Amino acid sequence: MKVKVTNLDNKAAGEIELADAVFGAPVRADLMHRTVRWQLAKRQAGTHKTKTVGEISGSTRKPWKQKGTGRARASSLRSPQFRGGSVIFGPRPRSHAHKLPKKVRAMALRSALSSKQAEGKLIVVNSAALKNSKTSALTKHLAKLKLTTTVLLIDGAEIDGNLSRAARNIPGFDVLPSQGANVYDILRRDTLVLTKNAIELLEARLT
Repeated sequence: MKVKVTNLDNKAAGEIELADAVFGAPVRADLMHRTVRWQLAKRQAGTHKTKTVGEISGSTRKPWKQKGTGRARASSLRSPQFRGGSVIFGPRPRSHAHKLPKKVRAMALRSALSSKQAEGKLIVVNSAALKNSKTSALTKHLAKLKLTTTVLLIDGAEIDGNLSRAARNIPGFDVLPSQGANVYDILRRDTLVLTKNAIELLEARLT
């Protein structure tokens, strides 16, 4: 399919042919959901921790004698039934990451790209290089492109340094290199902006 290409000033800069296998694939919401869960699970710190009886500081003396008090027998004030005691079967430090096949991840990324194209929320620019790193200059370009919502811009193998610095102070505007393109970031932003270099690299990666 052919898509119009513009520059950062929203002036026509030709057309580009998009691969149907990447930008016209069936939109699989189930695979995108699985991939987003996989991405977020890997980000979890997994540092939750509770103390067992052996890790609680305190005396090992019995709180009262074993027999004759009429109370239930107790071995230690560090037991879980007492205030300040241990926790039974509490959380332990662990990794929340789980495996997801590479083919599923690739299909999910194709689905995410295809969904943006189908919704008309995909913009192709010939280049994303800026003359300076002023945030105001980038804001003017976004206004000319009529980008008023959250935006993800994916560039080629390397991001222009001026663009990266200018985008830091704009909320809801993210910049990624082509190798960093992922389902979660594509879906969490309303509009997807791709450079011609990014399209070439993504098509080579996903076909």
